[in-house]
This record gives sequence, C-alpha cells and structure tokens, in this order.
Amino acid sequence: MSWDEMSESVCQIARALSVAGDRWTLLIMREVGMGMRRFEEIQAQTGMSSNLLAIRLKKMEEEGMLERKLYSASPPRYEYHATPKGKELDAVLLAFRAWGMRWGGFAPDTEPAVAIVHKESGATIEAPWQMPTSDHPFTFDDIDASVSKAFQKEREARSASFKNGKQRLKKSKNSP
Repeated sequence: MSWDEMSESVCQIARALSVAGDRWTLLIMREVGMGMRRFEEIQAQTGMSSNLLAIRLKKMEEEGMLERKLYSASPPRYEYHATPKGKELDAVLLAFRAWGMRWGGFAPDTEPAVAIVHKESGATIEAPWQMPTSDHPFTFDDIDASVSKAFQKEREARSASFKNGKQRLKKSKNSP
C-alpha cells in the first residue's frame, strides 16, 4: 500500500501515519516543541538535508501542522510554529519517549535526555506516567522541561558540526 492509498484508508491509524508517520516529521515536531523554530536550527539538530527539510516543512504546513511566521523581511526568513493540530502530536512524542525509556537499551538509572514535570499535578513524567483526564488534549504547553547536561552537550556538538560544515562548504565554493 502506498502512502497516497493510506491517506484514503478507513483505518484511522493508516491515515494518521500517512500524515505524521515518518521519523522526520516527529523529529521536526520535537525540535519545534523544544523551541527550535528556524530552518537551520531544525536542520542542525535533525541532520536532514536542506532539500528534504524544505520538502517536509512545506508538507507539514500544507497539512496544517505547522505555520510559518516571518521574522526577517530582508531577506525573507521564517520561523515554524506548531498549530493546534501539530501540538496534538506532543502526546505521540511523549509516548515514543516512554517507549524509548523502556525499550531503548538504556540502563535503568539513566537520566532522561529531558526531565519533564506536569505543571498541573507536579508529577515527574517517567515511562509509566499516564496523562490525567483533562478537557483539552495534552501538549508540551502542559509541562516544564529541562534538558540534561548530556543531551545539551550532544545538541551543542550537532550545532557546532553543522556550522563547521557550512563554513567548509562556503570556503570550498569560494576557492579557485
């Protein structure tokens, strides 16, 4: 079954996967949820090629998951923000996090990459945590989060590597 055929399926899981079922979509949503909203920030943390990222962002915007907001008029530059539809994927990301904490091969005492506390209840969100009943869908607006030192170091290394790669590419284009 092709992705196009899945988008017409009567199965809700198949339809959802046709929109948000690839790793890039979920990684982009993770980055937007962590406050990375500019193209290069997202690219540095996901490792996506600029072409693939541009295609994916455009599709996510067409699907109503993200919206672009102009932050610089000359040259035109945009930030990407999650729409309410996109924010509802936060619960999916939280479920993936829990699954990864249980089955990702981490030692039981491994510090999570991101420590999360549910604002309303004050509960620490660990792998077995269950979302409390609420009159609105869970989003990352409902939590306070702090990035571990190890994950911060990993993210800084990705950013530095990305910037160094861009500088090397720029130099090679300017060389005779």
